[in-house]
Amino acid sequence: MVRAGYASELAQVYCAIRRDLLDECLSVLGVERLSIDEVQRIEWKHLNDKMKKWVHGVKTVVRSLLTGERRLCDQVLAASDDLRDECFVESTKGCIMQIRNFGDAVAVCTRSPEKLSRILDMYEALVEVIPELKELFFGSYGDDVIHDLEGVLERLGDAVKGTLLEFGKVLQQESSRRPMMAGEIHPMTRYVMNYLRLLVVYSDTLDALLEDSAGDSDHSGTDEDTEVKLISYLEANLEEKSKLYEDGALQCIFSMNNTLYIVQKVKDSELGRILGDHWIRRRRGKIRQNSKSYLRISWTKVLSYLKDDGHGSGSGSGSGSGSSSRIKENSKTST
Repeated sequence: MVRAGYASELAQVYCAIRRDLLDECLSVLGVERLSIDEVQRIEWKHLNDKMKKWVHGVKTVVRSLLTGERRLCDQVLAASDDLRDECFVESTKGCIMQIRNFGDAVAVCTRSPEKLSRILDMYEALVEVIPELKELFFGSYGDDVIHDLEGVLERLGDAVKGTLLEFGKVLQQESSRRPMMAGEIHPMTRYVMNYLRLLVVYSDTLDALLEDSAGDSDHSGTDEDTEVKLISYLEANLEEKSKLYEDGALQCIFSMNNTLYIVQKVKDSELGRILGDHWIRRRRGKIRQNSKSYLRISWTKVLSYLKDDGHGSGSGSGSGSGSSSRIKENSKTST
């Protein structure tokens, strides 16, 4: 048909058929056609599911659908190199645009800590497939496709760095004024430590992203630098929260419980390697110091009950009776 002069008609029909088929395959994979506004309005539970499907869909599209499409295009349109490349780009344009639009929409979504691991998954998926896409899209027809997806990759990377920066600010500014009832582990401590343990999984990706930000003091460094910084923000916040307790003993219990939890989480994960033995020893020293302070404060209270209540002195019976009465009274008020 190309030699007979029907190249334009062949290309038009071929592209229409293959484009519809690829769109249908994307739908089956769960990669929907959504605008930025629609993505912004989706609740996190549903957005999380769509982001997971996007990650799986991108890899499947590139490694199965587009690879097969390139092979078919090369066979059907072998008579013309230009027509072959043009038709491949045209027939896959809608598919690539759908992938790109969702990535861009996620990149500009409101930044919140729970989204970070999913954004990192999307970033890593694109890092994996872009080299493979360069082998499928080449020449002047494919340059725009690669450029667009590299732009999405960059914007997702910016979203990762921005989310980390925002998380640090939240940690520094979190100012709840209600102390935990019995000095137990603060929910913020549990959340932050579990969050940091998750980030360690992405350490290689974060290192590459943060090193690319050299010169930007807010974003530069490595994953290890970021982990250390975020834990220091947490510890400073907990120190302020411990001051909410009027009872010195409870203040010590709160500090011991939270520091011990942090140390255990660090020891049981890659955070231990990042922070090192010296860091752990210093926190254990802090726990021992708080333990001694707790005992001193507690025994000071006990001994104060045994002191003369002011109605007698020395070893007289009045003194013993007064002390005994005071202990009983304090026992009643504390039950």
